[in-house]
Amino acid sequence: MNFHLKSFQELRYLLDNHDVTAEELTEHFLDRIERIDPDIRSFVTVCRADALAQAKAAQERIDKGDIAPMTGIPVALKDNICTRGVRTTCSSKMLENFLPPYDATVTAALKRQGAVLLGKNNMDEFAMGASTVTSYFGVTKNPYDITRVPGGSSGGSAAAVSAGLCPASLGSDTGGSIRQPAAFCGVTGLKPTYGRVSRYGLVAFASSLDQIGPIAKSARDCAYLLDAITYDDGMDMTLAKDLKPLGDIFSGDIKGTRIGLPAEFFGEGVDPEVKEIVMKAALKYKEMGCEIVDVTLPSLKYAIAAYYLIASAEASSNLARYDGVKYGHRSERGDTFEEVLIHTRDEGFGDEVKRRILLGTYALSSGYFDAYYKKATLLREKIKKEYSDIFAKCDVILTPTTPAAAFKIGEKTDDPTQMYLADVCTVTVNIAGLPAVSTPCGYDKDGLPVGMSLVGKAFDEATILRLADRFEKRSERILNDYMLN
Repeated sequence: MNFHLKSFQELRYLLDNHDVTAEELTEHFLDRIERIDPDIRSFVTVCRADALAQAKAAQERIDKGDIAPMTGIPVALKDNICTRGVRTTCSSKMLENFLPPYDATVTAALKRQGAVLLGKNNMDEFAMGASTVTSYFGVTKNPYDITRVPGGSSGGSAAAVSAGLCPASLGSDTGGSIRQPAAFCGVTGLKPTYGRVSRYGLVAFASSLDQIGPIAKSARDCAYLLDAITYDDGMDMTLAKDLKPLGDIFSGDIKGTRIGLPAEFFGEGVDPEVKEIVMKAALKYKEMGCEIVDVTLPSLKYAIAAYYLIASAEASSNLARYDGVKYGHRSERGDTFEEVLIHTRDEGFGDEVKRRILLGTYALSSGYFDAYYKKATLLREKIKKEYSDIFAKCDVILTPTTPAAAFKIGEKTDDPTQMYLADVCTVTVNIAGLPAVSTPCGYDKDGLPVGMSLVGKAFDEATILRLADRFEKRSERILNDYMLN
């Protein structure tokens, strides 16, 4: 049976009715990884023995009737989410052999429910990139066209779901790192509100922007997984209190929902074909009874500069912990601590990570703090205010997820600024701490997926997931060759 084409609810039904065992389901996905992933390279680590042991334990729970929503469901995790006893590399030489002594909160939540961990997905090194070409372990490829990137930094997660190697994966989103690869790979990705999901055990890139979220085949599957990982662990001081599960959010009516279209997201720099496909999606919503409202986000033109200053400054601080002493790579060169430190970071970090550390350190240095970092934080408040003004007029915002479809591997490598500009449609959501979901809304002339993003008010994941689900129900999703075989 083609279990890799099934939704979470369908897999839950099959497991609960004993039409398949958790071991058989896990074997199905492990066999697909072994057969297909050499083409895609979406996994850094595959946990075959551990996964089969977890599947056996899950089946024992099912047989006893001790069933949680995720019991027996195979999942994967981006390789910057800590897993006790399973290496967590951040796709970097610096952490190539790092074995965390604890689980991230989201990992523990999934284990508590009896989910099965298939392995750890490839990513841009330390989540810094938009293509998954900066990984120390090699480039992940897009299942729709293996000459193209899957996006990043959660490219391995999106590619694995797109190729049917796992039903879903958890990624992290700092400036679009869940939504952009979801768009490139033709799947659905949710960046929750900042503070909905605990970041404890997520290896930090930019702590005020990072958020863990699901990548799956549909909005319903994303909601299913989000509920499983929404848990107040008391370990993350930024976590919101008294969060309730989403529950049944898909039965409500979407008629009368006001959808804002910010003109700036459809202007210069956005591929005309992408613009046309997303505007057609807006018309579909109008046909479903939604109201389309013209809105504006004037500060979008400054968003990339603000984002990279804030993110790089926080990365500079967070990555200072990698000194070759406590854990991670340690250079064999150097006679003094300072020399060992320099060689360790030179050998352990890739070019993109070094570039962002340098940028962040410069922005925080004496004489430049006020000119750069402080201005970026002021702009952050301005962007938050502009979103607040928009949400006084509408319920959600509809934008392209990316300015263009997936680009060729190596196409933007020589000019990092072109890669950075590709984040223009996603970074403001992280700056403002809002939720957003990306789902496919069409395909370009080359058959590549085009994604649209629905941005919601803080902690209103229910509305954007409901709208995404309704669109998915009315749209035909074209499967790639890997999903069909």
